[in-house]
Amino acid sequence: MWVLLVTAAAAASQQGGGPNDAQIAHIAYTAGEIDVAAGRQALAKSHNRTVRAFAQEMVRDHAAVNEQALALVKRLGVTPEANPTSTALSAAAETKHAELSHLNGAAFDRAYVTNEVAYHRTVNGALRDTLIPSAQNGELKSLLQTGLTLFSEHQAHAEHLAMSLK
Repeated sequence: MWVLLVTAAAAASQQGGGPNDAQIAHIAYTAGEIDVAAGRQALAKSHNRTVRAFAQEMVRDHAAVNEQALALVKRLGVTPEANPTSTALSAAAETKHAELSHLNGAAFDRAYVTNEVAYHRTVNGALRDTLIPSAQNGELKSLLQTGLTLFSEHQAHAEHLAMSLK
């Protein structure tokens, strides 16, 4: 499902050198909002202390990065631009949210954490391979690089958590 992000970002890259800064801002913000929503869903459904702590970390960190991104685009006078990648991300997230809403207990915890591993792996790949190289504004590029560092830590945390839930 998250392959859509990589596929759409790669397609944008092939159609004129990659997404522009306004599109990148929208993709990055959308990706962050998706993980905030997923974390909130986990907080509402999970009773596992470690899963809940992880979900709180996702909500806190992704909301903070999105606040920085909003402040940056406001300061730069850039209006984030919806694009096929951000639209595909939102559609995939709605589907995954619906799937997870039917699960409870340990089944929910495993599915949520497995999704977080896949999601961070995909987002980190898109950041590294498409979004950062395509970003023209130095401040935007720096924020994306900071995000990649943080989200790589999230991926490692999710992978460790997934192993502990098996």
